[in-house]
Formats: sequence, structure tokens, C-alpha cells
Amino acid sequence: MTESTRDIDCLQRIGAGDTPALGELYDRYIALIFPVAAKILGNKEEAEDVMQDVWMQVWRSAASYDPKRGAVAAWLLTITRTRALDRYRARTARARREEATSAEAPTVVTPSNGVEKASSRDAVRRAFSQLEPHHRQVLELAYWKGLTQSEIAATMSAPLGTVKSWTRQALRGLRDALPEGEWW
Repeated sequence: MTESTRDIDCLQRIGAGDTPALGELYDRYIALIFPVAAKILGNKEEAEDVMQDVWMQVWRSAASYDPKRGAVAAWLLTITRTRALDRYRARTARARREEATSAEAPTVVTPSNGVEKASSRDAVRRAFSQLEPHHRQVLELAYWKGLTQSEIAATMSAPLGTVKSWTRQALRGLRDALPEGEWW
């Protein structure tokens, strides 16, 4: 049974209320998705809270997963990124309301190295470094800063359509640069 088939099987079992299947999926993917939340939020405790939200969403919506739309890992990363960005945006909006005069940037705390999958992390870093500079910048602004494509276009002084093309090209470049089975 391939890893992809095992993941889909887990989601089907989770959809049927199988708690051990959730634990199995958690064990397989926590080292991949936790660092994403920690990087976006810059705070380990908030990232742990986001993980709780992510796994609750997986429990509630496992039956809605469609394998035709992408791999389970990509689905989990999308949920994680969305939840982390929602929390980040709520936190920054709250901070703006509370400290309208404060212009300090949040301190970024990197996730513990023990949590990350070193081989996957290194493969993604190598692939990321092979991208054109504007492709890297588009992904950094979207995934780490949480900017929308319109905001990226304004930041980079580029047309929105161009930013959308660069994003597609960057993701395709990552997929092509990563070894088979490393793309999520």
C-alpha cells in the first residue's frame, strides 16, 4: 500500500469516526505541518493552538477530502496555512486596535529543529533556492507574510496577472525540482 493510499484510507476511517486513524495521520504529518504554523505565527504556543484547530477540522471534514484535488499532505498544509494566517491576521488586527501608535514588528521564533523533518525541509530549501528571485519573493510574501496576490502585486509593483503567473510558475518549479514523492 503506497503512502498516498494509506493517507486516503486514514481519512476514510476518520470520516467514519475511527479515532486511531486520526492518531496515525497525526503521527505521519505533525512534523511537516507544525513548522509551517510556527513559521507563520512566530510563536510556538500559538502554533500548538493552531494544530488543535487543524486536527479538529480534519476530524470534522475528513469525508470532504477529494483525492482528485491533491495529495493529503497538500490538503493538510492548506488547512494549516489557512488557520495560521487567520490567527496571525486576528492577532495583528487586535494589536493594531490595542496599540495604534506602536509600529514594532512581531518577533519571529523559529520552530524547534526536533519537530521538523530534516530531509523534507532540506529538499524543499534546495528546490526553493533554485527558483528565480521573483518567484521566491512571491512565495515568501504569500506563505510567510500572508499577503494576498493583490497585496503582493502592490508590494512588487507588478500587475496582478503577472503575480498570479509567477505564483503558478514558482509552485510548478518547486514541484519539478523536488524528487518524486517529496511534492505534497
